[in-house]
Amino acid sequence: MRKNLRVRMPRQRPEERIKNFAEVALGYSAEEAKEEASRCLGCSPAPCKEGCPVGIDIPGFVLHIKEGRFDSALNLLWEKNNLPAICGRVCPQETRCETLCILGKKGEPVAIGRLERFVADWGRSQDFKFRTPNPELRTMKVTVVGSGPAGLTAAADLANLGYRVTIFESLHLPGGVLRYGIPGFRLSKRILDFEIEGIKRLGVEIRTNMLIGKVFTLEDLFEQGYKAIFIGTGAGLPRFLSIPGENLAGIYSANEFLTRVNLMEAHRFPEYDTPVRRGKKVTVIGAGNVAFDAARVARRLGAEEVTITYRRSEQEMPARREEIEHAKEEGVKIKLLTLPIRFLGDERGWVKGMECTRMRLGKPDESGRRRPLPIEGSQFIMEVDTVVVAIGQGPNPLLPSYTPNLETTSKGHILVDKDGATPIPGVFAGGDIIPGEPTVIDAMGHGKRAARAIDRYLRQG
Repeated sequence: MRKNLRVRMPRQRPEERIKNFAEVALGYSAEEAKEEASRCLGCSPAPCKEGCPVGIDIPGFVLHIKEGRFDSALNLLWEKNNLPAICGRVCPQETRCETLCILGKKGEPVAIGRLERFVADWGRSQDFKFRTPNPELRTMKVTVVGSGPAGLTAAADLANLGYRVTIFESLHLPGGVLRYGIPGFRLSKRILDFEIEGIKRLGVEIRTNMLIGKVFTLEDLFEQGYKAIFIGTGAGLPRFLSIPGENLAGIYSANEFLTRVNLMEAHRFPEYDTPVRRGKKVTVIGAGNVAFDAARVARRLGAEEVTITYRRSEQEMPARREEIEHAKEEGVKIKLLTLPIRFLGDERGWVKGMECTRMRLGKPDESGRRRPLPIEGSQFIMEVDTVVVAIGQGPNPLLPSYTPNLETTSKGHILVDKDGATPIPGVFAGGDIIPGEPTVIDAMGHGKRAARAIDRYLRQG
């Protein structure tokens, strides 16, 4: 075995996977996992641990895998991470724990995320039920608003601390962005359901179709006996380009496009009632993970040509390298240094074209990336019949709009202190609803932080 190269993970071939929504990566076998784990140097202190927002003992669980003690590895993971099968699939380890791995200095870092996925999947295959309610249940009730990664993590940690926890979810199924935002080929819904069932086994109650702010206000929840509230309502407000023609039919926000497919099974229409346009020439505007998810979904819906349109160069793309690589393998084209300035419609009001201008890169802006600048006289027309706008989304505005004492930023994020506490006593927040890095693992870190703070608040007042 070569220490500087990681064990490759098997995956579906591109020509097969563009015809289905099954997971692309197939996971390690036990022997492959042990071989990859044996690359770990067992550093002490371990720099990789510093890159984990939830504080996993990475060298510890990797050592257990190396020794074939998968049950011990899983128990060690669960001490810090309530969603290991999910994190092993969608956490950007390459910019967190793995980027700090010593092996990465001269070769490839240990595949920490793939090993985490293996252990969690092993537990599921063995029906490894070790999650039980805390026997020392307190009488105090806590509520969590939203069942995304922040809310699920906060609820599980609070349940482990002995609190009676109820999650209120506005949609008909729990999971938040994990369910409506991430396609099945990256995160299988059966994996998500398994993780949620594990949290419910801790004693957490989940009530769906409950839109807090409308059904109940925060004041109502306090009156019902909840002693503390965690808000994890996430991001759900799409951003648009604000250019002419954006209201033409056939132009989606990424939020709507992915929700229709991921949550509402639109790709199985007419078996399911929700339709979605199956364009032949699709362009996705943006270059984050959401943009690449939308582009790869469009390929699976049967689009003949799918193009990512991005105003900067590939070096500045915020998407994970793995997602970019997979998209290219699946035939997604990338048009760089290109900015849409106008949409063109046909006589029926459907989009048929997109006028763009070419860009060049100037000096770095506040994001640290080089600022894109238009090239005069470089306009051209792209032929399209479906457009997905994936340039980010803002925090869900509903609950703050019904809670006047919540302080928000100019962009609508709820302001919190270092512990996730809002100015309202007993109200905490985390995830995409507060300012910060919009990733699953960061949201989970917010949930853990708030659970600790809620426990202190309820113990000490």
